[in-house]
Amino acid sequence: MPDDDVSTRIIGTRIQEIRAIRGLSLADLGRRAHVSAPQLSRIERGKRYATPGIVASVARALGVPVSVLRGQPYVQQLQREQLDALLTPVSTALDSWDLPSDGEPPPRSLEELEADRKRIVSLRVRTAFAEIAEELPGLIVEAALLAQVHDSPGRDRERAYALQAEMARTAAIISYRFGFLDLARLALSRMREVAPHSGDPRQVAIERYERAHITHAESSRPDRGVALMRLALRDLDDDGDRATRAVRGTLQLRAAIMAAMQSDTSAHDWLGEAGELAEQTGETNDYAMAFGPLNVSLNAMAVASNQDDHAGALDHASQVTLPKDYPPTRAAGFWIERAKSELWTAQHDSALESLYRAKCVAPQLTRYHPSVHETVGTLLRARPTPSSRLREYAAWSGV
Repeated sequence: MPDDDVSTRIIGTRIQEIRAIRGLSLADLGRRAHVSAPQLSRIERGKRYATPGIVASVARALGVPVSVLRGQPYVQQLQREQLDALLTPVSTALDSWDLPSDGEPPPRSLEELEADRKRIVSLRVRTAFAEIAEELPGLIVEAALLAQVHDSPGRDRERAYALQAEMARTAAIISYRFGFLDLARLALSRMREVAPHSGDPRQVAIERYERAHITHAESSRPDRGVALMRLALRDLDDDGDRATRAVRGTLQLRAAIMAAMQSDTSAHDWLGEAGELAEQTGETNDYAMAFGPLNVSLNAMAVASNQDDHAGALDHASQVTLPKDYPPTRAAGFWIERAKSELWTAQHDSALESLYRAKCVAPQLTRYHPSVHETVGTLLRARPTPSSRLREYAAWSGV
């Protein structure tokens, strides 16, 4: 559903105010944003809903972030836990994925959108999810329109589909992180539509990798996540390319974690296979998926933890040194997993310190991580009088 009437009026009012500050007429802004002046006039008066594509295009033309047009920064909404307001525009954009381009500004060039994709992926790696959500709806719409423009077979068409796949993947990741599983499923269904047309079989495997999160968490048959990894590995041939091998190794690590959660002894076999590939690839970060010997070590720690061998997990952790530029998502995962094992070996102060380390490197991811909530809750129950530092962390994380 589109934004409600209040949001529509807010957007129209903000466009009118900023247009006046910039000294632009409706015609001037229309030319810059590729939106007709009558259409802009109706939006300003709250008589017409502004689609995510129009909002993004007008914001660029006015030189302001999308959040300014929506009335307040998404970060403030996130801090007040209004996550539905944060993600509703993303849902709207995904719903209009295959609609005709009537009324939408023309998309920018492939090169411009590919540059935006790289920037969005960089934000995603840094877990700047609120910033992403501000821009993502407009980019989703633009990528869909670009695919309609490049409708003839060829490399440009594949590039347009690859853009769509990555935008949908980004929507799925931030939705999953915030617990909006239905929206994550919708985003991945969109990715599943376009990935086979991207000319890159690794995109198909990555969609299955992301889908395994939800499948494993919700299925009455948790083995379905491992089955998805087997399917992805079967269809992604080892062509000798380093990026392909890194993706295959990442799939094997995901299978190892899921097998460990089911007390399946095959977890160590999966780890061994991934370790062999990591020796061949070295440290990589293709498709924003860190893979290499270090990530194999981190997953060995997680496998031990999920098998309730917390002493073994901490032994693995003691041998890990994270580089300063290691992706924040991975670094936070390490500290969160370490905190859990420290908790279950009665090292409560160390567990809290690890949680603070996770908060430092990736606050948005950490704040909404279910394992963090579980660890904090257990720490609170373990002490008759929790420390002020623990109480502060609990309040921050919403426990």
